[in-house]
Amino acid sequence: MKYDFDQICDRKNTNCVKWDLAEKIFGRQEVIPMWIADMDFPVAQPIVEALKQRVEHPFYGYTHPGQKPVEAVVERMWGKYGWKIDPEWVVFTPGVIPALNSAVRSLTHPGDQIILQPPVYHPFFPIVTGSGCQIVNNTLKLSNDEYNMDFDDLESKFTVHSPLPGSGNRIKAVILCNPHNPVGRLWTLQELEKLGEIIIRNGAIVISDEIHCELLFKGRKHTPFAAISKEFEQNCIVCMAPSKTFSLAGLEISNIIIPNPKLREAFNNARSGIMPGPNLFGYIALEAAYRQGDEWLEQVLEYLQGNLDYLLDYFRQKIRRIRVIEPQGTYLVWLDFRALGLGDQALRSFLTEKAGIGLDEGTRFGEGGNGFMRMNIACPLPLLKEALNRLETAVNDF
Repeated sequence: MKYDFDQICDRKNTNCVKWDLAEKIFGRQEVIPMWIADMDFPVAQPIVEALKQRVEHPFYGYTHPGQKPVEAVVERMWGKYGWKIDPEWVVFTPGVIPALNSAVRSLTHPGDQIILQPPVYHPFFPIVTGSGCQIVNNTLKLSNDEYNMDFDDLESKFTVHSPLPGSGNRIKAVILCNPHNPVGRLWTLQELEKLGEIIIRNGAIVISDEIHCELLFKGRKHTPFAAISKEFEQNCIVCMAPSKTFSLAGLEISNIIIPNPKLREAFNNARSGIMPGPNLFGYIALEAAYRQGDEWLEQVLEYLQGNLDYLLDYFRQKIRRIRVIEPQGTYLVWLDFRALGLGDQALRSFLTEKAGIGLDEGTRFGEGGNGFMRMNIACPLPLLKEALNRLETAVNDF
């Protein structure tokens, strides 16, 4: 089936966060919302058909996943990554953020520390502080338009933050984001190996947020952290989901993979009585997406590559004052506006009032975010063209 992603669909008045709340968030009705990570593409038809079929059975009571969604996850991991997982490793949650909350709480006590790598997905910060833990920043380094991990700084964090001898390590985990949101880096095998060696040697656990793992550019290949070695497998919690890949966030379904039985038991204990199971229709959508969604996904990835190529060329030709950090994964583009010399509040006002586009402020993503903005390009090309035209006019008039 051939999908038409050029078509601009009206999503207003459908309880859509991206469009229905845009005026409230950005203060202007005419703003083109390009902020929250939500695609403006209709989902794959097999998912729609599977949901319709289930809706026709008029019973929507308490539910459990059964075997089919678990088998779909196991097959997906093997087919995509050659990673053989045991069905009992799979835990379903109503989203990656709830899973990250449970993961942190399962590993820590109040006063413990968690390493983050800013600029990074902003919900990570309240996840850590809300559990009574402290954030330790291992800030990414930007060089030659690419972000890299600072391994020397990472090593030093375990020395600087070490407690008294014999009292255990205060740093309990690092939350890894791969592909990284918002800077778009897909970490290489060598980088992941180095990170894992440092973290595990110091007695900590890797919580790996891999929700964007299937949204990659130019033939790049994702490596699940746990698939690297048995040692890594036993010292991590991997968070994946069909929600970003197949635009299913509203159906609240994520597949969390925890090979270590002790970590899995602690995770389930931490969520018990607090986190409900996923939505009934989430299970249906997950199975349909993983088993029948690849034709749609291949077309989406091709379309996103076209959008990215168009954007990169547009900035090179017409908006040279703005620096683009080319993403290797996700559909999010990290833009450097520092050459305009605006403060962060003035930059937000400039983009909403002068350019008429709504982007995510870089300051939300922590250290290293000042002067940056995040743009979502998972939209019809005509809409992206209009947004870039508006931005060009605003920058030229600045």
